[in-house]
Amino acid sequence: MSAPNKASSYRSQHDGRHQLEKRQTQTTPADTRPTPEPTGASSALTTVHIIDEDDFALLLPDRPGELISDAESDGVSYCTPASTDSACQRRVQDGFIRAAAVTTADDGSYIQVTGCLDVSKSSLDPSDSGGQFDVRFPNGAQCTFGGYGASFVQLVEPAANRFCMRCCHSRDDQINCNSHQDRAGCQTAIPGTYDFPALGVSCEE
Repeated sequence: MSAPNKASSYRSQHDGRHQLEKRQTQTTPADTRPTPEPTGASSALTTVHIIDEDDFALLLPDRPGELISDAESDGVSYCTPASTDSACQRRVQDGFIRAAAVTTADDGSYIQVTGCLDVSKSSLDPSDSGGQFDVRFPNGAQCTFGGYGASFVQLVEPAANRFCMRCCHSRDDQINCNSHQDRAGCQTAIPGTYDFPALGVSCEE
């Protein structure tokens, strides 16, 4: 599997305007129950990172055709082809990431990457509606932005050609990294960029 090249990357947008709490309404309050504790010891196999649009890692199934929801217990990290992380043991295929956008919060509380996939450049099931990875699943999962135990949320939606990941700086940050929206989908759980008109890329296509 593989990821964005320079031509298909999208410029970072360093604005914190897409914070999750802005998506909540008075009639549907945020579920801010505490973030579950991490499971298992930290592992390079389940460590993700976000540097920029060309250098990040996602948790993905390691078995061909495995559903995202089934891989929540045994997913492993895949880096983009251009990643400079020497610990990367797996890389996604060129073209798998069609476009990506990185955003950081003004107060430094989180960093996120959102974007569009070309599932044909992977072994994912194109009919899979997707699932979520976080500090609970798989064992030892962590994002380098906050370190082991800090909140992070990642969703992959093959059927919608979308992915999203937000890594928070602190533990139990259910405002910015709400782990209880696993059925909400990327656009609700992690508002961000999913259309890239300058690149002629849309996750809807």
